[in-house]
Amino acid sequence: MKLKDLLDTAQARILWCDTARENADVRHVVAADLMSDVLMMDLDHPLLLTSLVTDQALRTAHVVGAAAVLVANGKTPPPEMADLARELGLPLARTALPKFDAAVALGRALEK
Repeated sequence: MKLKDLLDTAQARILWCDTARENADVRHVVAADLMSDVLMMDLDHPLLLTSLVTDQALRTAHVVGAAAVLVANGKTPPPEMADLARELGLPLARTALPKFDAAVALGRALEK
């Protein structure tokens, strides 16, 4: 599924994304706040769903080759996080949905 369409299913607001990455194909979602768990995943270009608003989440997503980072629970990433997302070329979005509800919506969308 295209990244932009997937983010729409989670009622996400894109904070930064270049046009080329909006159409990236996403087949997996990883919902985690422990970045060590994310580092153990072996998935191609997953969407990282987290409630962390730290640089660590972006840096971890970059290391594992994530397609984007979606911050849940209505948290707003600080400007420094958006700046790092631009620097890494990693799309960043936020949703007001709780992480569980966002994970369910994303999972259902990927099943189609």
